[in-house]
Amino acid sequence: MSSLSSSSALRPAPIHLLLAFASGGLLTLMVDFNGLVGLHGGAMYSSWVAHGTGTVAALIFLALLRLGPRSKPTEKPHAPLWAYLGGVSGAVTVMLTSTTVNTPLALSGTLALGLAGQVLFSLAADRWGLFGLPKRIPRLKDFAALALIFAGSMIIIFGQG
Repeated sequence: MSSLSSSSALRPAPIHLLLAFASGGLLTLMVDFNGLVGLHGGAMYSSWVAHGTGTVAALIFLALLRLGPRSKPTEKPHAPLWAYLGGVSGAVTVMLTSTTVNTPLALSGTLALGLAGQVLFSLAADRWGLFGLPKRIPRLKDFAALALIFAGSMIIIFGQG
């Protein structure tokens, strides 16, 4: 269990809340764009396009960083080998969302169920301390939040009409 109790937990700064909210907007754009590419070329092609353009953008960004002022290199710890599996899960995520966004789930249903899946997996990761996370026993309010997200997802998906 984490050494922080709920009463002494740190509160996020407003900028962190804003950045997290903005990342949700960018994720929505990404899923929409990938779905459009997937509609015309298939889920695998959509994943290749997304990761290919991301690689090109990263290389350009790194090249621009090299043009800037040089700082003394610092020794950084190496990431564990399993951390590199994020690319595999990212590729699969693009393929799955590219497929489901072009079904009756549409963009909002895909993202709503995706959020429910993220919260459920994060509760499991917290509970068992997966990937080096501190163990934290989920509380009733965590499961209540998950139930509300799932209920909202069902309203988004089936409440049309």
